[in-house]
Amino acid sequence: MDPVRNPFAPGAGQRPPELAGRDKEVAAFEVVLERVARGRPERSLVLTGLRGVGKTVLLGELRSMAVKRGWGAGKVEARPDADLRRPLSAALHRAIRDLAVRHRAPDRVEAILGILKAFALRAAPDGAKLRDRWQPGIDVPAASGRADSGDIEIDLVELFTDVAELAQDVGTGVALLIDEMQDLKPDDISALCAACHELSQLGAPLVVVGAGLPHLPAVLSASKSYSERLFRYVRIDRLSREDADRAVLAPVEREDAGITDEALDALFDASGGYPYFIQAYGKAAWDAAPADPISALDVSVAAPEADAELAVGFFGSRYERATPAEREYLRSMAELTDGKDAGVNTAQVADHLGRKPSSLSPARDSLIKKGLVYSAERGQIAFTVPHFGRFLLGREE
Repeated sequence: MDPVRNPFAPGAGQRPPELAGRDKEVAAFEVVLERVARGRPERSLVLTGLRGVGKTVLLGELRSMAVKRGWGAGKVEARPDADLRRPLSAALHRAIRDLAVRHRAPDRVEAILGILKAFALRAAPDGAKLRDRWQPGIDVPAASGRADSGDIEIDLVELFTDVAELAQDVGTGVALLIDEMQDLKPDDISALCAACHELSQLGAPLVVVGAGLPHLPAVLSASKSYSERLFRYVRIDRLSREDADRAVLAPVEREDAGITDEALDALFDASGGYPYFIQAYGKAAWDAAPADPISALDVSVAAPEADAELAVGFFGSRYERATPAEREYLRSMAELTDGKDAGVNTAQVADHLGRKPSSLSPARDSLIKKGLVYSAERGQIAFTVPHFGRFLLGREE
C-alpha cells in the first residue's frame, strides 16, 4: 500500500469518512434551505454530540451546500471567554461577499458593509486608544445609528435583519455556522437567541446552524426560555455498523484497493463506530498493510500506532489542560465506569474520593467549562470524549 496516497490521511483529497451515515442530516438541511429561500418559516438547526462524531466536518458540508445554492455563508468557531463580535463580523463579511457577486446594486451592498463595520468596531473596549482598536478590514466607512449601540442583543438583531434583507434582494439567504457553540459567553448566547427569534417572526432568510457538545440545548434553554422553539435539535452519534463499513470501504475502493470482512470487523471493534477513530485506525492499517487487501492482521499490527497517536493528539492534548485536582476527578469517573462511555453520579464521585460533593464542585465546573465533561442530566456527569475513560485507566501515572 502506498502511504503517500493514504485515503484516510487528513488532506488526502477524498470525502472525509466522518460524513458517512449523515445522509439524513444533509437531506434535512436541503429542506431548510429550500423553505427559507421561499420565505417560509423554518427553525435554525443545532447539532449536538460527543467529540469525534464529525460535527465540524458536517458543518463544512452544510456550508458548501448553502454556497452551491447561491447563499451567503460564514463560519464561526466559538472560544471560551472570547467576544463574539470579531469572529461573527468576519463570518458575515464573507457571507456578504458571497451575496455581492449576485447583487446588482453596489451601493446597497456597501451600506450593509458599513453597518457590519460599525458592529465590528464595537468589539474594542470603551476608551481604547486608536492604535489598540481592532480594524475589521472592511473597505467602506462605518455607518452610524444601526447595530452600533454596544448592546450585543440590540445590535445583533439589527445586523441579522439587515444582512437577511440583502440576501432577500437576490432571492437567496444567509447561513451562519457556529462550531463549539456551547463556548459562547452567556450574553452572546442570549443575543443570538433573541436575533433568531426576531428572524423567525419576520420570516427573514437567515438561518443559524450551531454545533456543540450534548449539553448545548441546556445552555440555550438557560439563556432564553423560548429557545426550544427556535432550534431544531439533531443528535449526532456514532455510526451504525453498515455506515462504519461504508466509511472504510468508500475511500479504499476509490484507491482501487480492497479490505477483508475480518479487517472490517476489527476496525469496527477498535473504533466503536466513531468517525474520528475510524479515520485514525483506518490510516494506520493502510500504512501497515504490505499488500492488497488489508487484512485483520494488518489492523492488529497497526492498532498500537493508532493508539499512540490518539493518546497524544486526541486524548493527551485534552488531559494536559486539566489541573491535578481535575485529573483526580476524571480518573475517579473512569474507575467508576470501568473505562466505559457511561455517565456517573456526582455523589458517587465524591464518595469514591472520600470527599464532600461541595468540595468537588469547582473541579467539576471547570471541567465542564473546558469541555472535558458534560452534565448528561441533573446529578450526572459524563466524558465528552469517547473512550476517554479507557485512555485514563490505561495511562501510567
